[in-house]
Amino acid sequence: MNVIKRCIYGISIMSLTSMNVQCKSDKKTETPATTLEAKATDSVSIAKTPYGKTAKGEQVDRFTLKNHHGMEVNILTYGGIIASLKVPNKAGVSEEVVIGFNSLEQYTKANPYFGALIGRYGNRIAKGKFTLDGKEYSLAINNAPNALHGGPEGFHRVIWTAEEAKGGNAASLKLKYVSKDMEEGYPGNLTVFVTYTLNKNNTLDVQYEATTDKKTVVNLTQHSYFNLSADFTKPILDHEVTIDADKLIPVDATLIPTGQLTDVTNTPFDFRKAKKVGTAIEANDDQLKKGLGYDHCWVLNNQGKGDRFAASAYDAGSGRLLEVYTDQPGIQFYTGNFLDGTLPMRTGGTYAHRTGFCLETQHYPDSPNQKAFPTTVLNPGENYKTKTTFKFSVK
Repeated sequence: MNVIKRCIYGISIMSLTSMNVQCKSDKKTETPATTLEAKATDSVSIAKTPYGKTAKGEQVDRFTLKNHHGMEVNILTYGGIIASLKVPNKAGVSEEVVIGFNSLEQYTKANPYFGALIGRYGNRIAKGKFTLDGKEYSLAINNAPNALHGGPEGFHRVIWTAEEAKGGNAASLKLKYVSKDMEEGYPGNLTVFVTYTLNKNNTLDVQYEATTDKKTVVNLTQHSYFNLSADFTKPILDHEVTIDADKLIPVDATLIPTGQLTDVTNTPFDFRKAKKVGTAIEANDDQLKKGLGYDHCWVLNNQGKGDRFAASAYDAGSGRLLEVYTDQPGIQFYTGNFLDGTLPMRTGGTYAHRTGFCLETQHYPDSPNQKAFPTTVLNPGENYKTKTTFKFSVK
């Protein structure tokens, strides 16, 4: 995978850091003010349309990225949300494979982070507190008794600026957001870039970059809910999932890591060989009970080796296969355990229990409070840079 890296002086190992750190950021390009019609290649396109305004009067745009193999991604400047993702099935029919809404109004209401960019810190921080250089910082408690996904007004609820980027057999959307010092309780003015790139071979790259002017913590991820069957009335229990991880991060009753890393062998958490999600999700297991199913972070193998295979999901009915590649140390596999039939589907009806799953590449939960975990600290002068790829195919 072609990721440009300059002056790298920090590549992670499991016991140390796993953020890729750089001393330069890429030069920005100007954003055209008019509708964008792609010229990246003859096979990949990008177009911009207005999507509405928030209650505060903020303009939200939708960018549509398409290739000639039937893959289409719609991304909103509100929350950096993947509002739609269509990929072909084994018959060549492109259908929707992510949970989403039909209107901006629904996205601005409370929802479980459908399709959103997550920051500053993905996953949970115990009791909403962490300490840097002897100073304690307090965050909003939005998942009692803990802080979750950057807070109630995290990156999933802000307006990102957008610019088209293109080159090769791909079309890209580069989003930018500047998170002010002490926003949601986090120190430092953090400048964040997230670039979505659709390639001609049905892969979607998500590249994250950030710099800060004060020591802070960062853990960015993407929170799309997938259902590869394209039938959102069906649970995802028949999907066959693989996770390349020998160890799991067990959690306490509030879903905060205990600090241990446990072997997945002979447990419901062993996905090293593909198995259906529903095989053991109802097993009499203490960890499953705490998450009400799978809602845990796995310790990915081959850390420190850059982009590598992390996980996959396969739906036999449609033939769709999703593979996830990343340079991150962990992946949170979540099976939609808290979907409760209260949120509307695009086509009528509601999203029921376990009708979508997430594969969130990230650092471990509560890392700022767990000294043995890879660090999530970002210092001034460093450049946080990480990448995740979602590759779609059929078999």
